Amino acid sequence: MATKIIPLHELQMDTEGYLRRCLDSGQALVVELPDHRLLSIQPVEEDDALTDELIEHNAAFQALLAKSAASPRKPFRSIVTPASPGLEEPQGNPPR
Repeated sequence: MATKIIPLHELQMDTEGYLRRCLDSGQALVVELPDHRLLSIQPVEEDDALTDELIEHNAAFQALLAKSAASPRKPFRSIVTPASPGLEEPQGNPPR
């Protein structure tokens, strides 16, 4: 598939549309600026490289993870009441 080149004013008219199509297709979008320079916009694949890098090499981040893992966890509680015919929605905040 050929790389699409569009003028800046066209991108400005439908920025979200062009960016969504760029993401959906996985193809780079090249924008021609008014002075005829070219700018490439391309999707970035999501990966955990930054997180892996922080975990492996950043002592402060490792300490933060250890502190989080050692902290007590509160159990989840449901605030949803069972559905019953004729039961109205509760008023106010649920009890804690």
